[in-house]
Amino acid sequence: MIEARYLEIDGALGFVEIITPDNHPDTDVPTVLCLHTAGQSGVQWRHVASELADRGYRVIVPDLPGHGRSEPAVDGLVTSIVTFGDWLWKVLDALAVERPFVMGCSIGGKLTLELATRSSRPLAGAIAMAAEAGPGRVNVAGLRRELEDVAGPSRSDRTYLGTLASIGDTVPEPTAQLIATMHKREDPEISSSDLIAWGTHDVRDRLADITCPIRLVAGAQDPWIDAAVVEQAASALDAAQPGRATFTLLEGVGHYPMEEVDDFAAVTDEWLTELRAAVVLS
Repeated sequence: MIEARYLEIDGALGFVEIITPDNHPDTDVPTVLCLHTAGQSGVQWRHVASELADRGYRVIVPDLPGHGRSEPAVDGLVTSIVTFGDWLWKVLDALAVERPFVMGCSIGGKLTLELATRSSRPLAGAIAMAAEAGPGRVNVAGLRRELEDVAGPSRSDRTYLGTLASIGDTVPEPTAQLIATMHKREDPEISSSDLIAWGTHDVRDRLADITCPIRLVAGAQDPWIDAAVVEQAASALDAAQPGRATFTLLEGVGHYPMEEVDDFAAVTDEWLTELRAAVVLS
């Protein structure tokens, strides 16, 4: 079952999609919060969410403020992962969700790391994709200047071509073109403010205090991150808390695993099953 809802959060309406397995009460299934990438929306999870629900999960897919069908934040553009994280907790409170699994990509991966390192509210488990614990590799000063002039006619073409350049070479060309075409829908202001959030977020000093089992995932052909740095973070975490962290390198995959990998729900189901087992053992 798919339910679409608007929630009033901090004076603005936030859109969230809730996908539940047929014939299963919400209380009988684990909840997974799925977070989109910079400038995009929950539509990135349109295939994976339904397929995860078919596999027995309750899936919650929000559009962050100013993205997709959510209204902009009343205080203006959001340039902080921490602020987005606070907003997400309010969404979960409104839905009476206590301890979800969280899975995100890019700024969604950053948000996953942010939420997983908040000791006041432990998660059931986390899957952080396409994100380093340190600041994202972007020119923040340039992005702040760009916010003053983002209406250039070539912006959508830049998004299209930039997306194609961020997709792994194992993805069939029609699929890559569809992903890039969908990404062209982004709002330039929102994309730039998201990337400022990406480039200024840093949880390295909190990473050792992570409160749940976590899998760090990197595409081998992701131009936005250094996969070796992500692997080092997973190794350090595992050394500090044995069994808590796992690293996965996806060969032939770029920055958008949930859109690039065929039958990604099956892959995710395996990861979530391992996280659930780690919860039992911890």
